[in-house]
Amino acid sequence: MSTPVTLNVGGHLYTTSLSTLQRYPDSMLGAMFRGDFPTTRDSQGNYFIDRDGTLFRYILNFLRTSELTLPLDFTETDLLRKEADFYQIEPLIQCLNDPKPLYPPDIFEQVVELSSTRKLSKYSNPVAVIITQLTITTKVHGLLEGISNNFTKWNKHMMDTRDCQVSFTFGPCDYHQEVSLRVHLMDYIMKQGFTIRNTRVHHM
Repeated sequence: MSTPVTLNVGGHLYTTSLSTLQRYPDSMLGAMFRGDFPTTRDSQGNYFIDRDGTLFRYILNFLRTSELTLPLDFTETDLLRKEADFYQIEPLIQCLNDPKPLYPPDIFEQVVELSSTRKLSKYSNPVAVIITQLTITTKVHGLLEGISNNFTKWNKHMMDTRDCQVSFTFGPCDYHQEVSLRVHLMDYIMKQGFTIRNTRVHHM
C-alpha cells in the first residue's frame, strides 16, 4: 500500500498517496517526491507548496484519474492552466490547451421531454390540476431535487420516479396560474442546462 502524504497547498490541506503524486515522473511533483530538490514543511510537518490551494483539487484529481473533470460553471481555466504549467504536468497542460470542449458531450445533450395533463378538479370547476411528467434522457437527480425545492408553493406532489421518468402534480390552479407555472417551470429547466422538446398539452 502506497504511503499517505499530506500537503499544505496555500493553506489547504490535501492527503493523498505517494504513488499518486509520482504518477508523472517528469512533473514537478514527481521530481519533488523523488528527492531531486529540497522541500519545505509547515509547522505541523506537512509538505508546503505556496500555490493556489483551491485549484489544487483539480490538479490532484487529475493525478488520481488522468481525467480532467470541471464543474459546468467553472470560469478559472486560465488560472488552472498556470497551475498545471507550474506543476509541469504535461498531459494536463495538453487537456487545457485542447480546443475541444472540456466537458463530456452528453452534458450538452441532456433533453427534457415535458408533457402535461390538464384535468378538472373534483373540488371546483373549472379549476385545473396540472400533472407534469418529465422524461429525462440522462438521469439527473439534481434537476429533480431542484424542482422539488423551488416549486413547493404550487402544492406539488412527486408521483412516479420509475426509470428516468418523474411525474409531479401541481395545483389546483386556474388557467392563468397554469400558464405562469409552465413558463416558470420551463425557464427553470432550461437554466439548469437542459433543452426541452416534444412539449404537449392534453386536456381531459
